[in-house]
Amino acid sequence: MKLIERTMYLDKLKNVIGTPDIKVITGVRRSGKSKLLEAFKTYLDSEYANANIIHINYNLSKFEDLKEYHALNEYIQDRYISDAENFVLIDEIQMCPDFELTINSLHASEQYDIYITGSNAFLLSSDLATLFTGRTFEIKVYPFSFREFLTYYELNDVYSAFDRYLTEGGMAGSYLYRDREAKYDYIEDVFNTLILRDIRQKYKIRNPVLMDRIVDFLMDNISNLSSARNIANALTNNQDKINHKTVSNYLEYLCNAFAFYKVRRYDIKGKKYLSTNDKYYLSDHTFRYAKLGTKNLDYGRVLENIVAIELLRRKYEVYVGVLYKKEIDFVAIKRDEKIYIQVSDNISSPDTFQREVDPLLKIKDAYPKILIARTRHETYQYEGIQIIDIGNWLAGKE
Repeated sequence: MKLIERTMYLDKLKNVIGTPDIKVITGVRRSGKSKLLEAFKTYLDSEYANANIIHINYNLSKFEDLKEYHALNEYIQDRYISDAENFVLIDEIQMCPDFELTINSLHASEQYDIYITGSNAFLLSSDLATLFTGRTFEIKVYPFSFREFLTYYELNDVYSAFDRYLTEGGMAGSYLYRDREAKYDYIEDVFNTLILRDIRQKYKIRNPVLMDRIVDFLMDNISNLSSARNIANALTNNQDKINHKTVSNYLEYLCNAFAFYKVRRYDIKGKKYLSTNDKYYLSDHTFRYAKLGTKNLDYGRVLENIVAIELLRRKYEVYVGVLYKKEIDFVAIKRDEKIYIQVSDNISSPDTFQREVDPLLKIKDAYPKILIARTRHETYQYEGIQIIDIGNWLAGKE
């Protein structure tokens, strides 16, 4: 498989070399965590002459005997070199039961620089502080961005390249398949056999059929406001009544595994977060095509999904804006930076254009306001609002 350097993530790893934190690489299944760890190992080999790298990949059968935490601990300690910089890199660490006992012991010895990846249902962001006694530094890995897609395929025409990205997405493993159906078969397999299987194993799901129905509902309602209660009501039929608390639990599990990301609402005028109704976005938009097909596809919703994930990739806190009963697609916040964003597929109609800019024009503060759409033109201004082609925005050509 062709590999590209995922500079953004690799730089984050380089910047924390030598810090006392336990570095944890998280992200949806098949998003490139293992390849990132291999690239980091290559970097250490080339740049650190005194590096002693202890690399364990539990996907390989030669490490089968280390799937017991005492054996893992002994293996690493036997390879410690006192006058070297000792790096421990462990891939798919959840395959060793009670792995945290070994990691905590190694960390307490202050002799190792530790980097781990794992299946996300078993290595949750919310669990890191509980699992590990030391401080953790989390590197969140996402499927390929549009910029990475351009690099992988060596494409220069942003507009036509985005049309491809719209259908092919960021699950790089699917790029090996030439036929579109084969690509979607691979993507569906990743979702069903890896992501959902992880969730079922971790949480011992009693009603897998209900989970599948919730997944289909969320995929079919990308960009719509949802709650556990209204999902339960929508899925309840004459035969069975669905408990909204069960739905709430399943939603949490899906987000924990990075299958979906939850985006809360933010009252722009009152400057407060709202607790009712959220939006859910897929970690990669092609999961929807693979599961539900491409008929009757609302590209506006797909574009909104792509923008949501890109904002998260750029480390923004992302919210749905509410102002005077109008909705702003996204309020993106990073420290003292704030951006208001509307997303649309086609704004060539004057009525559509006005509908999209009106909510932005009603915001009276001085933070940037952006309308992202498929304009296939250079960026221009309308009454202080930047109108940006989505391909240009994703490629960083604002």
